[in-house]
Amino acid sequence: MDAVLLARVQFALTVCFHYIFPPLTIGMAWLIFVFESLHLKTKNVIYRKLSSFWIKLFGISFAIGVATGITMEFQFGTNWAQYSRFVGDIFGAPLAAEGIFAFFLESSFLGIMLYGEKKVTPKVYWFSSLMVAIGSTASAFWIIVANSWQQTPAGFVMNNGRAELTDFMAAVFNPATLTAYTHDIFGALTTGSFFVLGISSWFLLKKKHVEFAKKSMSIALIFAFIVSFTNLGIGHATAIRVAKTQPAKLAAFEGLWETKAGAPLLLLGWPFPEEERTTSWLEIPYGLSLMVDVTNKDYVIKGLKDFPKEDRPPIILPFIGFHLMVGLGFFFLFFTAFGIYLQWKKKLYENRFFLTVAMFAIPLPFIANQLGWIAAEVGRQPWIVYGLLKTRDAISVSVPAGQILATIIIFTIVYAFLFWIWMYLLRRKINLGPEQF
Repeated sequence: MDAVLLARVQFALTVCFHYIFPPLTIGMAWLIFVFESLHLKTKNVIYRKLSSFWIKLFGISFAIGVATGITMEFQFGTNWAQYSRFVGDIFGAPLAAEGIFAFFLESSFLGIMLYGEKKVTPKVYWFSSLMVAIGSTASAFWIIVANSWQQTPAGFVMNNGRAELTDFMAAVFNPATLTAYTHDIFGALTTGSFFVLGISSWFLLKKKHVEFAKKSMSIALIFAFIVSFTNLGIGHATAIRVAKTQPAKLAAFEGLWETKAGAPLLLLGWPFPEEERTTSWLEIPYGLSLMVDVTNKDYVIKGLKDFPKEDRPPIILPFIGFHLMVGLGFFFLFFTAFGIYLQWKKKLYENRFFLTVAMFAIPLPFIANQLGWIAAEVGRQPWIVYGLLKTRDAISVSVPAGQILATIIIFTIVYAFLFWIWMYLLRRKINLGPEQF
């Protein structure tokens, strides 16, 4: 058994499972804030009804997310000791900031949201919803700072085999931070809005809580369209940044082997890494070069063959992850645009096709988030810190493969149980429906 591979599998398992919950809670937090803002402005009890119901589902998801997030940080010290030694001086500050400035803010005001509805004034309750939304979004910022530094290290010097912080602001706002953060946040907003949209559709299909579901759905639909549209532009900016800072990753995304001026944008195809070629079924001529530099159709895109084989990322996972993520992004935009058209025609709430697709589309933003992370993280390989530290050199040398395998099995069992609890509690709350006011 390969200890490096098993350690990577374990970390992928824990991260991917945990990453179900932060995007959902971030997206729901901002929708809850919208509901509370409308309630404060209009005094209409329906908006408080919306807020109260979705807060319950938010609280369940937040609790599971906290429980699953703890194990990730422990792994840095157990399985990745060499990595922790290398980046400890860099990672300490953002992780501490996440706990002090973001998580405590979010969790403190969440208590008011969960239990203070009838104990504080409407303005205080509205303010608590804002603080929870800001806290959850700020928490994601500091986590993205730590991750984006691995992609594009900045603000440090090498000393005795360690990266030592010299410029905090340069490290925080490294070249990857802002595009990665905004892309992730808008992915989270998409997740939360599709979650609300899908459950509201279920109520309408079942003809339960109809007025509640109509109001909830109409707000979530508009929200989903806006964030889906915006995220396509942010994703484009992210791809440009990857082309400039991690050209091997972009080449893996597109299955591009030969360096090309005027490189096409591959829409459908399949890479064959062993043969160092990619079959193209559908492509846009000059599309990839124009995506990176819209003013120059002959912009040169570096191919995988220009990198040493030992420095090339795996191809299949980043290629699949990137293309499916982009495809889902366009689906979110077109589907929500169709929904807004139906709403304009006053046919939205009776259109069973749209309602059914919306209900079954609930998992799709979760899948898109996972695919994006897989593409980004696998595409960075073989580097754990890009250009500085390779993954095989970052593992704890004293942890045998058998122990890592045992923990993978244990984590799988525990996470399966936690997922069942989450689904059971969500289903129970959804079946109970909103409270009567």
